[in-house]
Amino acid sequence: MAFQVGGDDLRLARIAEAIRVIPNFPKPGIMFQDITTLLLDPKAFKDTIDMFVERYKDMNISVVAGIEARGFIFGPPIALAIGAKFVPMRKPKKLPGEVISEEYSLEYGTDRIEMHVGAVREGERAIIIDDLVATGGTLCAAIRLLERVGVNVVECACVIELPELKGRERLGDRPLFVLVKAF
Repeated sequence: MAFQVGGDDLRLARIAEAIRVIPNFPKPGIMFQDITTLLLDPKAFKDTIDMFVERYKDMNISVVAGIEARGFIFGPPIALAIGAKFVPMRKPKKLPGEVISEEYSLEYGTDRIEMHVGAVREGERAIIIDDLVATGGTLCAAIRLLERVGVNVVECACVIELPELKGRERLGDRPLFVLVKAF
């Protein structure tokens, strides 16, 4: 698997090189994009966070919503750097207290994503972060969940995009910012 890196920023090549691809995981035919090797490279990891911070620092973002689990890795340092709060969006029955949830479709069946009631306020501006966009189902559910409570979702942000799975198309007119595209 190869990565397409747009632009002249040398950091993008370092980020792409730090991502390991594991064939046939978790099942045959899947080319798993493993960001754990990116996390082992302090320079590439810092470059990743810095590129998101540079993009969002002047966009008046008050919420960084991170999708479980890898959105929890990238979201908090971005939120701290831009002066926003971090809101975890979790799988069912992982958050204590009152939650609101949104169902989304999987290849075989459905799942849900949840966040705490009161974690966000109407009118806040948010970005949604995850490590990868594939079919876009989880991102779409996160958008719907935030918009249901009146949050303005400014953009979705992912380290990696798998364009052949058409997740960007599923997001419709919602902006999607990615650092590298896997082919």
